[in-house]
Amino acid sequence: MGINLQKGQRISLSKEAPGLTKLMCGLGWDVSKRGGGGIFGAFSNTQDCDLDASVICLNSNDKWTNQANVVYFGNLSHSSGAITHLGDNLTGAGDGDDEQIIIDLSRLPSDITKLVFTVNIYNCVARKQDFGQVQNAFVRLVNVSNNQELARYNLSGTEYMGMTGMIMAEIYKHNNEWKMAAIGNGISVNGLGELLKSYT
Repeated sequence: MGINLQKGQRISLSKEAPGLTKLMCGLGWDVSKRGGGGIFGAFSNTQDCDLDASVICLNSNDKWTNQANVVYFGNLSHSSGAITHLGDNLTGAGDGDDEQIIIDLSRLPSDITKLVFTVNIYNCVARKQDFGQVQNAFVRLVNVSNNQELARYNLSGTEYMGMTGMIMAEIYKHNNEWKMAAIGNGISVNGLGELLKSYT
């Protein structure tokens, strides 16, 4: 049975799933219905929210070094073959994972010691959208070998009003052991490019 993580909580992937090498990171969300009253009824924007999940690969200094080390809808696989993004979801429609990313820890280059999972709203400034319009956001980790859900982290939309990006979780290496941290930090950025600058 998986662990429901709280903001800031960390787990050891080695302890929760000994021998784990390949995992799936699923990210999902729902867009609030508009015009039905309540706090979200004030939004007049009728365009879909297009959330984009990305993985930023960092070195031991927590730095992002080049374009190849970010996996997103414009670069669906890492050159090492260790990370594969299964495709862009433009609306968040449907149940379960809206976007999935497969990670093979055994194939990660040794200079990559942290993976940062982020979500940002595409074209958020022009569309006047923020995470206050997003509900039921979550990130979950699944052991690909047996389909066991290892951990799930749910996020509330209301505390992210005005935020256009989110650092959802990190997988990082500590003493030769892979761990996951639930981050859940909302940020205000105009796209993935601006988000990446904070890691240079």
